[in-house]
Amino acid sequence: MKKTTFLLVALVAASSALAQGAKVAPAPGLVETMRGNFTYVQGFIVTSANQLPEADYAYKPTPEVRSFGQLVAHIADANNMFCSSILGEANPAPGIEKGKTSKADLVAALKASYEYCGRAYALPDAQTGTKFTFFGREITRANALLMNTSHNWEHYGNIVTYLRLKGQVPPSSKQM
Repeated sequence: MKKTTFLLVALVAASSALAQGAKVAPAPGLVETMRGNFTYVQGFIVTSANQLPEADYAYKPTPEVRSFGQLVAHIADANNMFCSSILGEANPAPGIEKGKTSKADLVAALKASYEYCGRAYALPDAQTGTKFTFFGREITRANALLMNTSHNWEHYGNIVTYLRLKGQVPPSSKQM
């Protein structure tokens, strides 16, 4: 856990410099570090998606929030949106949250989004220092990679809550 905390602090510090428009190329190994962190959270999210029974995919802790299935779809949609933007490509599978409801379809879409993002997290460090327009502002590709990883961690936190409310132990707690 200490290693993960250190990694997150380092990534936040790096993203702060990148977000402020620093004209410095990302440090060698930055993308590899982000890829490792992204792969780590990916494992927790995919394991959680597989772990929860299909009957609980419609579960909402409160009426105002997404169901578990919608949350899985949202993560897949966001991965595709972030990574296609980083790669400068068309989104390979838009609208997952609006079009898929079965556990099998959602898990397959989630896995496909991670496979697709593998290409973005394989970019050379120098290439991730280049800027592009994202949500109306100029940011580096490295910053967008970090934003995507942070988004995954944010929603893994939601997933942990859903799992606990359904009497399940989250994958990250099983490792301890």
